[in-house]
Amino acid sequence: MPVGPQLSATGLPGDRPRAEPIRRRTLVLLRWVALVGQLLAIMAAWLIGVRFAVLPALALVGAGAALNLWMTASPARVTPSGATWQLVFDLVQISALIGLTGGMSNPFALLVLVPVTIAATALEDRQTVMVGAVTVVMISLAGWLAAPLEHPSLNLTMPPILQLAHWVAILIGVVFFATYARRVSGELATTTDALFATQMALAREQKLQHLGGVIAAAAHEMGTPLATIKLIAAEMQDELAEALPERTDLAEDARTLTQSADRCRDIMRSMGRAGKDDLQLHAAPLQTVLEEAAEPHTARGVSVTIRLADQPAPPVIRRDPGLIHGLRNIIQNAVDFASSQVIIDADWTTDQLTVVIEDDGPGFAAPTLGQLADPFPVSRRNDRRPGYEGMGLGLFIARALLEGTSARLHFDNGKAGAKVTIRWPIARIRADDRTPLRQNPQIS
Repeated sequence: MPVGPQLSATGLPGDRPRAEPIRRRTLVLLRWVALVGQLLAIMAAWLIGVRFAVLPALALVGAGAALNLWMTASPARVTPSGATWQLVFDLVQISALIGLTGGMSNPFALLVLVPVTIAATALEDRQTVMVGAVTVVMISLAGWLAAPLEHPSLNLTMPPILQLAHWVAILIGVVFFATYARRVSGELATTTDALFATQMALAREQKLQHLGGVIAAAAHEMGTPLATIKLIAAEMQDELAEALPERTDLAEDARTLTQSADRCRDIMRSMGRAGKDDLQLHAAPLQTVLEEAAEPHTARGVSVTIRLADQPAPPVIRRDPGLIHGLRNIIQNAVDFASSQVIIDADWTTDQLTVVIEDDGPGFAAPTLGQLADPFPVSRRNDRRPGYEGMGLGLFIARALLEGTSARLHFDNGKAGAKVTIRWPIARIRADDRTPLRQNPQIS
């Protein structure tokens, strides 16, 4: 039976609901701000004596206001295609307004970059390209078919060479802003997915540990009634043999009950070993925790060796799900790229615990060392091992989980391959003193 949310190979949930690409309220608010700005610019130009087609310009502002009123009254969700067409409308509206007010001579012409920047931030690549293409077409038409601005005493028209330069600058801005905004929004989305995957992974580990604790506690509490059942069954068997020797069926039933109690005893002992001492549920020797973290990756064709420092009294540390899962992700990354072996070294002092995970693979590429724990796909020098799948989230999740246990991580290249050093203040990771539960009754 599955426990907790089911994750895909990338560590992300398979069925995650998608929100609106852009909130209706955000679109409406941004459009109102733009319309108010356009209206103020029209009024200011008219007041200082600039001559242009005022009524058509006001009609364009009115068209934008009508769309906003319709959007406010409509209950429908904003779909990606709906958001795309709204941004296209905004582009056509502002480009027509620029064309009526001087074209490339209008200092506000750069505002055509706003819709494509919004598209790059909130929409998919195909829709962003569509909005970008419409931007190029509309600003070109606005510059080519522009109605000049006139003033009784001032020349408000740019020389043709400057208008051409302004047009080229806007085209460059379209490409630059769209590309930059798209990259930033993609990284933010990946970060959000990585954090969500981290929460799901940790929740699953915590639920599994909680389930183990419930089972151990149940097994512990079952010890006393089970001992009573076996004792009574044994007494019944003896008394039936003496009082009713002819009722062999009753004696057989009592014997079957005793055998069933013996079977339950064996099951309870196997399930309830942790119940004898609840310290085992929350704390374990360092060697045990490292083995638990490495266990899923010990049969993948790469030797995983755990080496503890030659010192007395290895520390007993907290058996924290986040700590185990974080170590497991780093070990998985090492196994994915190792040629033949992964070595896990552990050392400790009175102040600090250090775990070093090193593989004999190609190592980390120098340009990516500063980005290894970022939630974006990065690669080693060589291709990944066959069968490896992921989004580059493993090290990000590991860092998030381990830093939650007060660890500090350092990524580097060792003598043979990649090397990850993890350090904890010993006081923050050492297990608390706990009093064991009483011994389970022995069932003989």
